[in-house]
Amino acid sequence: MNELTRWITLDGAVNVRDLGGLPTVDGETTTFGRVLRSDNLQGLTDADVERLVGELKLRDVVDLRSNAEVSLEGPGPLTRVPEVGIHHLTLFAEGGRHTDVEADTGDAPATRIDADRVLPWQGRRESDAAEVRVLGFYYAYLRDRPDSVLAALRVLAYGDGACVVHCAAGKDRTGVVCALALSVAGVEREAIVADYTATGDRLERILARLRASDTYRDDLDAQPAENHLPRREFMENFLRALDERHGGPLGWLAEQGWTAEDAAALRSRLLG
Repeated sequence: MNELTRWITLDGAVNVRDLGGLPTVDGETTTFGRVLRSDNLQGLTDADVERLVGELKLRDVVDLRSNAEVSLEGPGPLTRVPEVGIHHLTLFAEGGRHTDVEADTGDAPATRIDADRVLPWQGRRESDAAEVRVLGFYYAYLRDRPDSVLAALRVLAYGDGACVVHCAAGKDRTGVVCALALSVAGVEREAIVADYTATGDRLERILARLRASDTYRDDLDAQPAENHLPRREFMENFLRALDERHGGPLGWLAEQGWTAEDAAALRSRLLG
């Protein structure tokens, strides 16, 4: 890991970075080796697993993918490691018709993803419309699955060892959860936005990985890469909406049952 860039180089994932090294509003810095963020972990090699589990002491995985994505992609390598806990916490309202896949999501196998939510086409409309569109998707994660959001943050707060948060690209769902975690730790707003946009540095490689998967390929082929850029205004507007509607990320969390003890535990993990 390069402490200047925070990137972690693996063979089977390309958007992996540490949330350490970020400045807080009161002059502290987040600690390395506590929380990582990533794109899909299905392709990890044996050497990657050894690096994460043996060297970086990974003990928890927060998987934000939908039920359909997990079903279609199958179990990843980390699910076979006894010392790693897998926490599947979808951010979509699932379980009925037209929620996550085209068919019912009961016992029937998933046949496709809802790509419009899994991989929002951020750039296919005019800029202002795209901002509104993405804000709607991001806010929907909180509206539809506050239980999953709080559960994910509590895994980060109370885990023993490093934790990695991931979805498909490691951009939208992962970006929202990480932004909330960093807000709890008091990280400067500009640093939160910069962490979100850093995914753009790896975008071509992320999309190449997704196109190699039958789950995502058809929905990506018709879209240019720049449509998926994590633009700073998307995260800025999301956080501003929380400020205006709830008094900030901590206000929204408190409304959902997040406690002072939860906040203290997460701050200790990220800053201790």
